[in-house]
Amino acid sequence: MKILITGASGFLGSKLVKSLHAKPDVILTAAVRRVVQISADRVLEVQGLGANSDWSAALKDQHVVIHAAARTHIMKDEVANPLVEYRAVNVDGTLNLARQAAAEGVRRFIFISSIKVNGNANTQPFTEDDAPSPSEFYAQSKWEAEQGLWEIQRETGMELVIIRPPLVYGPKARGNFGSLMRWVDSGIPLPLGAIHNKRSLISLDNLADLILTCIEHPAAANEVFLAGDGDDLSTTELLRGVAKAAGVPSRLIPVPTFILMSAALFLGKSTVAHRLLGSLQVDISKARDLLGWRPPLSAEEGLRRCFFNNSERY
Repeated sequence: MKILITGASGFLGSKLVKSLHAKPDVILTAAVRRVVQISADRVLEVQGLGANSDWSAALKDQHVVIHAAARTHIMKDEVANPLVEYRAVNVDGTLNLARQAAAEGVRRFIFISSIKVNGNANTQPFTEDDAPSPSEFYAQSKWEAEQGLWEIQRETGMELVIIRPPLVYGPKARGNFGSLMRWVDSGIPLPLGAIHNKRSLISLDNLADLILTCIEHPAAANEVFLAGDGDDLSTTELLRGVAKAAGVPSRLIPVPTFILMSAALFLGKSTVAHRLLGSLQVDISKARDLLGWRPPLSAEEGLRRCFFNNSERY
């Protein structure tokens, strides 16, 4: 089987490359923004992911495309209209790639979306049947890309699989999880010892395993799947788990949630507070029932694997 991975040098893409390159029946093409050392059969440098990018060399004779590349962050005040920048890559670039993939005869297109398409918080776990409610520019661009992909699927018959993961953690994770690791590792006492929310996460290994399952499973065709470890944790439980995995004390002070939220509102940090104090759960029963998929790692084991050696701490 011939498989193309976009974003092959990224956090998720590099994990997929390692997993797929180990399979003797896979011929792997890795698309990257700049040439790096990657264990793939072919490594192609793609100058950009936009509406006019030429993917002909990468797509020739491919059976499956795993589209993991995306614009994920735009720094504050970096551009006048962030949504335009997100759309240029996550919508226009994605749909351009998908149209060319369909024209080249690609059988299946796997799109890595985001749980933020469903929303940023909930009181009941999200399911694939819930009405999308993106509230951030990034999530809005992912939702628009999904809608465009379904149009291409209906027009061309190319199979489509959409996966919406929550926060993905693993060795050398950046973003919110990387910040959590640095906080815990610093030894500074944190006022987060009495948080009783529930948040779904997924380890890099578990997400890669689900994606690999979706490459060939016949029931995955033209479906949306929510992803998760199946072990939802409170922020307090997560921080204690990170500390245990890192082999450091968890210095957590039990400050009531309402005090933390009030302080965050006063400081203008309500968005950060909602991520730390609010709940966001996903129901992964569709992947379990339709694909027979089970997350191979527990959350405890996933956290432990973040700290195989000191060079992978964050």
